[in-house]
Amino acid sequence: MTTRLFASALFAGLIAGLIAVLLQWSLVEKLILEGEEYETGNKSHFAGVLVINDAEEETATTAEPAADPETAENEGLFMRFALAFFADFVVFVGWSLMLVAGFAVAERFGHRISLQTAMLWGVAGFAATQLMTGIGLPPELPGTPADDVELRQIWWVTTAISSALAFALFAYGRTPLFIVIGLALLLAPHLIGAPRLDYYAGVAPPELSGEYVARSLAVGMIVWVVLGLAAGYFWNRGTDTRTA
Repeated sequence: MTTRLFASALFAGLIAGLIAVLLQWSLVEKLILEGEEYETGNKSHFAGVLVINDAEEETATTAEPAADPETAENEGLFMRFALAFFADFVVFVGWSLMLVAGFAVAERFGHRISLQTAMLWGVAGFAATQLMTGIGLPPELPGTPADDVELRQIWWVTTAISSALAFALFAYGRTPLFIVIGLALLLAPHLIGAPRLDYYAGVAPPELSGEYVARSLAVGMIVWVVLGLAAGYFWNRGTDTRTA
C-alpha cells in the first residue's frame, strides 16, 4: 500500500508539475515580468497613460565592457524556468500525496476511485486551494501591497482545509446534517474575512492584474484536473498490477 501510494503520487506530481510550468511559462510568466517592470519603476501607470522611464544614462568611462544583455537575459529566464519546474514538481508531488492518501481512505470505506471520480477530486482540490482561497486572497502581481503575511497564511490554510472538508462532506455525507456542516465550513472563513488592507495601491494597471488573476485560476484548474486524472490512473494501475 505504501509503495503504491508514493509511486502514484510521484508520477502524478511529475506530470502535473511539468504541465504547470509549461502553462505558467506560456500564459502567466510574461504577465509577471510585466508586473515587475511596474514594481521596479521602469514603467508607471497613471490615469490610463503608460510612461516608460528611461534607464540611467551611461557614464563616460566604464571599467569593463558590459556583458551581452541578450545572453544575460536568456540565462536569467532559463534559471527562472528551471526553478519554477523544481518548485512546481515539489508542490504538486505534495498535493498528489494528499490526494492519493484521500483515495486510500475513501477506498477503505468502500468508495471506489475511478478516473471520473479522481478528476472530480482534482476539481475539488482546485476549488479548495485556489478558488475558495482566491475569493479573499486573489493572485497578486509583484508590487501589490498586502496585509501581514502570517495572518494571510493562517487564513489561507484554514480556508483550504475547511473547504476540502466541506467538499468531502458534500460528496460522501449521508444525511442533511453533513450538508449543513459542510455549508458552515465553506462559508465560515469568508464570513470572518481575509486579512486585507483598507485601500488599494497596486502599481500595475488593473487590466494587467485582472488578466493575471484570470490566467492564474485557469492554469490552476487545468493542472489540478491533470493531477487528479494522473493520480487516479496510477492509483488504479497499481491495483491492476497487484490483482493480475
